[in-house]
Amino acid sequence: MTEVGHVVRVNGPVVHLEGLEGAVHGEFVEVGERRLPGEVISLQPDHLVAQLYEYTGGLAVGAPAWASGHPLNIELGPDLLGGIYDGLLRPLSDAADFIDARALTDQRMTEHQFTPSVAVGDVVGPGAEIGSVATSTPGLDHLVIVPPGLRGTVDSIVDAGVVNSRAPVAVIDGRTISLTSSWPIRRPRPFAERLVDRPPFVTGQRVLDTMEPIAKGSSATVIGGFGEGKTMLLEQIAKWGDADVIVYVGCGERGNELADLVDELSGLTDPRTGRSLRERTIILANTSNMPVMAREASIYTATTIAEFYRDMGLHAVIIADSTSRWAEARRELASRTGAIPAEQGYPADLASSLADFYQRAGFVTTLGGRQGAVTIVTSVSPPGGDPTEPVAASTQRFVQAVWGLDRALAYARHYPAVSWQTSFSLDVDRVARWHAANGDPDWLVRRSRLQMVLKEAGRLQGLADLVGLTSLASHDRVVLLTARLIREAVLQQSALSDNDASCSLYKQAALAQAVLDVHDAAVRAADGGIPATIIESLDFGPLVRAKDAVAPDDVAGVAAIADTVLRSVEEVRS
Repeated sequence: MTEVGHVVRVNGPVVHLEGLEGAVHGEFVEVGERRLPGEVISLQPDHLVAQLYEYTGGLAVGAPAWASGHPLNIELGPDLLGGIYDGLLRPLSDAADFIDARALTDQRMTEHQFTPSVAVGDVVGPGAEIGSVATSTPGLDHLVIVPPGLRGTVDSIVDAGVVNSRAPVAVIDGRTISLTSSWPIRRPRPFAERLVDRPPFVTGQRVLDTMEPIAKGSSATVIGGFGEGKTMLLEQIAKWGDADVIVYVGCGERGNELADLVDELSGLTDPRTGRSLRERTIILANTSNMPVMAREASIYTATTIAEFYRDMGLHAVIIADSTSRWAEARRELASRTGAIPAEQGYPADLASSLADFYQRAGFVTTLGGRQGAVTIVTSVSPPGGDPTEPVAASTQRFVQAVWGLDRALAYARHYPAVSWQTSFSLDVDRVARWHAANGDPDWLVRRSRLQMVLKEAGRLQGLADLVGLTSLASHDRVVLLTARLIREAVLQQSALSDNDASCSLYKQAALAQAVLDVHDAAVRAADGGIPATIIESLDFGPLVRAKDAVAPDDVAGVAAIADTVLRSVEEVRS
């Protein structure tokens, strides 16, 4: 620490400090005998204001304070995967720490098998690989790369072998490089180019991948009220999404929910390795019983971690539950610093802060020429599920997809309770081009047909409620029948089913096409004069149960079931 001052006022997590004349906005400080970590948020003529990330009970006027001369940094190294940390990336010893009392461990110092990939005399630039560290996940080797802004000749490089995470492994142009580096959490890591054409981020959830998909490097949010299934949906995306690295942020949520997630990830088999999925997951725990201001830093910590792995050419997904609690932390800070409140007491810069956060998502070419991605998926918990609430409304302006939950669907036990009426995705055309180039040119047509049937059924249902189902024409009753099949056979999905917790793109396409084929056959029958009552009396149960009856990749099994149902419809016509 470079400068010593003292405390002149304490207001919860906000402290006023004097004697640190050389400090700048955003500088990391430590306050009190316990060296509480904090960050300068305001400079006044005679003092500065800092927010602290720990409980300030017992902190008194006159307590010492130290300025660091650098911003709030986190340490990034090969020992992050599989760990549980707080919002400042300080390790927690186990899951119990964020339910009872936290026990921060000492700084990480581990040993790893290092393999160099350059030699003395080589000229390297920013992002270039100088070596790698083996991990337990195949295809997920940790790359040691040249930091941004450094270019020069390799002066020395250690031989292959076991290396301490803090020991030097190379010297480049006089600068020492180790397996562990640091980076300011509020500064985006640079890249060479942002890419436009991107593959889809496959979540394994049919209602998302089939109806409102996103591309890798995009951002999406789940908006819904209490009990509508936000956390469960995010957990499903964390478990089954096709990302290389998962960064899960428990931002102000209940500690028992996060503890359950840790247990589930530990017991879930990773389809890539056959080992625990937790091995490629990083959990940031800032639950409701932990210091409130650490929530504010946690999403920036998560984004910095994700960018760290992105620069290795990997796809990292951030799951943040929820940004509403993050915004509430910002509101508390604003109220304690006397900032002029905007709508519902939130700070006036809420929208710009959300924009800065979501802007750090992207599919890019890194400085080292690799392709990597950061995908951001968050949840918003507005009071009463109101999508016009400030956090929800601002979030919808900056994300590529909104997955809105529907209370009526949740109460009807239709999960995921994602509404096909209020949800949207701006990545549909991009995802459609990818499908067309990868063997499924009918993807967009199939999605459009599903949407049209659901929309028409919504209109007809209101009419049926008014005049009665039997008053509708046979064709209209077939539309209502098909909409029910779409909801139950395609969009509904059980997180507890071994066969249906995750669904491949191939099975998703097969299920959707099967329902549409049955719809076409039923329409032909109705148009041919067959009464709707006869069509409705047919057994469509096998089609509804197909998602559970066949394996996640069993397209042939879905086709066989669909053929059986189609034959029964055709037999009615004959």
